[in-house]
Amino acid sequence: MSAETLVNRHRAVLPQWLALYYKEPIEIVRAEGRRVTDSNGNTYLDFFAGILTNAIGYGVKEISDAIRSQLDTGVLHTSTLYLIRKQVELAEQIAELSGIPDAKVFFTNSGTEANETALMLATQQRRSNQILALRNSYHGRAFATIGITGNRGWSASSLSPVKVSYVHGGYRYRGPFAGLSDKDYIAACVDDLRDVLQTTTSGDVAAMIAEPIQGVGGFNVPPDGLLGAFKEVLDEHGILFISDEVQTGWGRTGEHFWGFQAHGITPDALTFAKGLGNGLAIGGVVARGDLMDCLTANSISTFGGNPISTAGAKATLDYLLDNDLQGNARKLGDYLLRGLRDLGDKYDVLGDVRGKGLMIGMEFVSPGVTPSTEAAGIVLEETRERGLLVGKGGLHGNVIRLAPPMTLTETEAAEALEILGESVARAQEAVK
Repeated sequence: MSAETLVNRHRAVLPQWLALYYKEPIEIVRAEGRRVTDSNGNTYLDFFAGILTNAIGYGVKEISDAIRSQLDTGVLHTSTLYLIRKQVELAEQIAELSGIPDAKVFFTNSGTEANETALMLATQQRRSNQILALRNSYHGRAFATIGITGNRGWSASSLSPVKVSYVHGGYRYRGPFAGLSDKDYIAACVDDLRDVLQTTTSGDVAAMIAEPIQGVGGFNVPPDGLLGAFKEVLDEHGILFISDEVQTGWGRTGEHFWGFQAHGITPDALTFAKGLGNGLAIGGVVARGDLMDCLTANSISTFGGNPISTAGAKATLDYLLDNDLQGNARKLGDYLLRGLRDLGDKYDVLGDVRGKGLMIGMEFVSPGVTPSTEAAGIVLEETRERGLLVGKGGLHGNVIRLAPPMTLTETEAAEALEILGESVARAQEAVK
């Protein structure tokens, strides 16, 4: 069956809002290392990794063996009504890595579920439905998480179980505080937070939730220390802080294991997903014991933390730590950032290059800083034609997102830089 036929079948039975990349969508049928192959036999270097999910790459023996070992027991599922040994072992490891005092872990199936759970815990303990979120944020596709998503392109409804107030701070390249020094930017955002608390809330806010680096919003990196400055204000009011680590966790930023660590704080809760499972469906919340235990009704998770996902996740986390993939992300991220910033100096269409570790955004513009969705679209297609898969996002759809598996090699990074250079040059020619 041809890819074209599969596309037609897809569009006939799946929602029209379920987007597909590329003018001619591809079906990935095989993978090894950092490369994937489509149904037409074309092989690509993967620089988006299932939206940061295949964090270790493909065909990793240690992870596959752990999954097969669990499959061989015949037990694919039991539910949380029974003890699950790998779930306990994984929770112990994550609790220690979190740095949160008296930490407890609840496993879910996705980042959306994780953030929904964190919101439920915070609003229950604080007895308030008020939430602070950052503008241009993205936290998931369920009812409450859409309600706290500060990006109209991903917010399908104004209906919400929580009352949200948005503060500045996530998207530094644009907006009223663009161009300020780190110190002045932080001060302006803190002033805005204080103003928002005084003017749009009744004071008894439950929590602030923030991504240390905005993912879907375009890999936007705030100055180090911003979230720490926010937390000083939050602590004055007893407001909880939730760090959304769905994309920044597990050492992807290179310099730290968690994104919040760049800001000198420890959150009351953190949420995780994506890279932990290396393709398996898993997410979760780590929270202080008193916060995690505040629910007064029964709750379980039918599939969250199941034997298959926790066996694979435990093997993934062990592999990541044993092979210092955080260090690799820092080294190759620095290499890529240098090369991409050289491209930015050469081509006006590339307005901003930002990121940490293997989490890099390339923002495309027409003359000045006007967003150029067209240029980003050209780069998306041109890289694919040259054998490289990348992501796209940003408030204006004009940011190319790079997030390869953390096992990336220097040779592969150089290959990607060459392809990106050719593709950016093509975009520059096309949008003159």
